[in-house]
Amino acid sequence: MSRARTLPSMVAAAALLAAPHAARAQLPMARDYQQALARGTRSAGGAPGPRYWQNRARYAIDVSVAPADRTVRGTERIVYLNASPDTLKALNFKLILNVHRPGAARMFATGEAYLTPGVSVDSFAVNGRTARWPADAATGINLSVPLERPLAPGDSVRLDLGWHYELSREAGREGMIDTTSLFLAYFYPRVAVYDDVDGWDTMDFNDRQEFYSDFNDYDVTVRVPANFVVWGTGTLVEPGSVLQPGALSRYQASLEASAPVRIATGADTRAGRVTAQGAGNVWRFRARNVPDVAFGISDHFEWDGTSVVVDDARHRRASVQAAYADSSADFHHMARWMAGALDHFSHRWPGVPYPYEKMTVVMGGADMEFPMMANDASDGDTTTTHFVASHEVAHTYMPFYMGVDETRYAFMDEGWATTFEYFYNQRTMGPAAADALFRRFRVASWITDPSPGEDVPIITASDVISGVAYARNSYGKAALGYIAARDLLGDARFAAGLHAYMRAWNGKHPRPWDFFHGFGAAAGENLDWFWRAWYFESSWIDRAVRGVQRVAGGYAVTVENVGGMPAPFDLVLTYADGTTERLHQTPRVWKNDPRRAVVRVNTSRALRALEIDGGIWMDATPADNRWTAR
Repeated sequence: MSRARTLPSMVAAAALLAAPHAARAQLPMARDYQQALARGTRSAGGAPGPRYWQNRARYAIDVSVAPADRTVRGTERIVYLNASPDTLKALNFKLILNVHRPGAARMFATGEAYLTPGVSVDSFAVNGRTARWPADAATGINLSVPLERPLAPGDSVRLDLGWHYELSREAGREGMIDTTSLFLAYFYPRVAVYDDVDGWDTMDFNDRQEFYSDFNDYDVTVRVPANFVVWGTGTLVEPGSVLQPGALSRYQASLEASAPVRIATGADTRAGRVTAQGAGNVWRFRARNVPDVAFGISDHFEWDGTSVVVDDARHRRASVQAAYADSSADFHHMARWMAGALDHFSHRWPGVPYPYEKMTVVMGGADMEFPMMANDASDGDTTTTHFVASHEVAHTYMPFYMGVDETRYAFMDEGWATTFEYFYNQRTMGPAAADALFRRFRVASWITDPSPGEDVPIITASDVISGVAYARNSYGKAALGYIAARDLLGDARFAAGLHAYMRAWNGKHPRPWDFFHGFGAAAGENLDWFWRAWYFESSWIDRAVRGVQRVAGGYAVTVENVGGMPAPFDLVLTYADGTTERLHQTPRVWKNDPRRAVVRVNTSRALRALEIDGGIWMDATPADNRWTAR
């Protein structure tokens, strides 16, 4: 028996959405977004408004890492520009690694190895003058730091900080990978986002929900002992100062190579044949207009590199690198795999040239994305390693190229990365295998579980949900909606909508309504009926055959949309003569009546049986998807 539609509208229950803006009568809209429309920083058509603005900063960071004692010490200079129309009396800082402190709010249970004292700020100056760092700084992720002289619109402030912390012994998104390998992420105090919709981002980090960052320029110096290699976000400045001639030659060759080059072996690094010899080395990286930086460090990882043309018009190549333990057999394929992924992402879906100069995948354990970097686990199943890594690399587009607020709206980045992952798997595995993996990994656990948390509307802010609701909304459900939009529109119109959205908002901070409205306008159709059912309602996928009638010229098949989501499906027809036929129905079949569709089967043959086949859009109650003639 199908699940009755007993859930109330969780849109209203969560108090997240208000009456829609007058220009868009069908789609509910958050109040903070309506206010941004009224101020002119956003537009009803989905493009940035005439008064759109965003703040940014320049970070010069110098950090010393001593893997033997797990201590990280750093200094940084931040030049923060206030492009807003508001005078800022304080700055909100993020100290993300305070999540490791005992007693910090965390989504997951942790062991002793995870815990550290957190971040200690040792010095602080504003515009060259020593300033007070608030006494309560040791406890939380967010810290409001008052400014003695408020920061006026159009003005900038120079901030100098010194800090230190301990690397967690439990490797996650960051921390110690093994005794002499580590991943450096979220390691520096940063100024939070101040935006045109919500003002300061003061949301906590609990090790589940993700991040929201400004686009900044970074100049980062990483000091490590000799025989440690550093991989990181941005351009490696003067590689000849840290690499011996042989390794340098292989590194430079890899930047133009079309097949993987072994830049260094772990054995050569340990033996002192890769990095410059001395007490230590200084690795320097520069990156412009990126939302974050991250670094992998090891004295025994293998180092592979290759490259791929990502922009045909400019003949631009991107470097692809992999750093891993030699025992990880799957990672020996990583550079080649990810070169293929960058080629696909650049030329097929999303069909936008990879926007950065390189991509490095470091063998860690987090399966986590960073600008130009990924921290991925090794798995005995190469299929899993391959598709998970492609998912993390796909995040380059969302949320790094498109600066979405992952903390509030995870479906805007995880959903798209899952979509691009699926499109890529179709190419590398073939459609049947990709569909089977997607159903098993992304859909089945949701569609077979009738508990209320499974069907919370996708638009629900990610920072107020947890458990299955967060996982389903962020990944599989959201991706199914995007893929269904492609089925609805066809490749050309789907690409037109996606590319228009990406042109308008790359390097900026889009919200869901910027996407929904702008995508539909570029695709040439008001899609509010579709977005509303997929993303704003407590719906699921559940169709049922309710009747088959003989009519002039064939049959009329009545299909009920029990769950409410406008998903595509095939009618698989079996005729009395034993032949079969498929009739594909796009989501448009639900546009005029979201609850019931009548599909016309034009045939002169007698129909013996039919079945609904949803493909990756699995059905919650498959038992009522069949009909057999009496």
